[in-house]
Amino acid sequence: MTTPALFTPFTLKDVTLRNRIAVPPMCQYSAVDGFTTDWHLSHYAGLARGGAGLVIVEATAVSPEGRISPGDTGLWNDEQAVGMAKIAAAIKAGGAVPGIQIAHAGRKASANRPWEGDDHIAEDDPRGWETLSPSAVPFGANLNKMPKAMTQADIERVQADFVAAAIRARDAGFQWLELHFAHGYLAQSFFSVHGNTRTDGYGGDAAGRGRFLLETLAAVREVWPANLPLTARFGVIEYDGRDEQTLAESIELVRAMREGGLDMLNVSVGFSTPDAKIPWGSAFLAPVSDRVKREAGLPVASSWGIDDPVAANRVVEEGQMDLVMVGRAMLANPHWPYQTALKLGLERPSWVLPAPYAHWLERYRVQSA
Repeated sequence: MTTPALFTPFTLKDVTLRNRIAVPPMCQYSAVDGFTTDWHLSHYAGLARGGAGLVIVEATAVSPEGRISPGDTGLWNDEQAVGMAKIAAAIKAGGAVPGIQIAHAGRKASANRPWEGDDHIAEDDPRGWETLSPSAVPFGANLNKMPKAMTQADIERVQADFVAAAIRARDAGFQWLELHFAHGYLAQSFFSVHGNTRTDGYGGDAAGRGRFLLETLAAVREVWPANLPLTARFGVIEYDGRDEQTLAESIELVRAMREGGLDMLNVSVGFSTPDAKIPWGSAFLAPVSDRVKREAGLPVASSWGIDDPVAANRVVEEGQMDLVMVGRAMLANPHWPYQTALKLGLERPSWVLPAPYAHWLERYRVQSA
């Protein structure tokens, strides 16, 4: 039989994924002062053993004030990189390509963990810190802390922090780097009209609002190996009533990113305003991803509601996405790739898993047939 599209290899630069299933960055909020723990090591090793082709480590802060919460992982010092190197090795040993997302949370930083309120830490709570943003405009809703408008010196420092974190990720053994330019965090806030009211060269029209992203990409491109994928997660649409304009401006920026050395885009929603009307549903970003891929000329991945095996295979087969990012379904069942292989009729589906699992599962499957 023909191999389902979802289980065909994917090559980007010198990296080949065993299939088109990727685990997106999913914050565990379980770090201590930016350091990973045993939780992270077992978590990522398990996801890799489950059969995904790519496992991307959660949003990892490039500086202490760049964390979403006090429980975020970090790569702002060499000691943190030691634990990250163990995770990269564990993912690789599990058969997946090790990736990592580096990030700065901007005005959404200094927040309580989701299950402890998902709101800004109180001003008088010593666990909190000053937040940064392109403009002194709070996000709103439960994240209403007033951020500090960044100076030119702040911008340059944060960009240098991205470069330093990328170097540490490279030296720790990660083979896939994703820049977090999405979800209302710092880079997305620069591009968003909801977060950027600047009148200097980093604000105003789409070109000005995109400047921070392009400069950061260029700086990281200088230090990230040319033979390894450099990608970004970027919210190309906000669902705020001005979607066509935002999408057109986003695609123009993505073209510039491609010219600046970006290898792939992880297409997402901006999440820059609490008033967005997001049309949640199965693979609802597939048409958007398809448009970005065609008009910007880059390979694309996306997530959000891609947990049905048939739908996941379809978006790859039809070319709407090159990779599918499967998040919550992998948390519920790290062996989702195996269950998907069974449903799609892959020949010898058990061999999606490592041999200590695959041998016995395949033997049982054949005996039961």
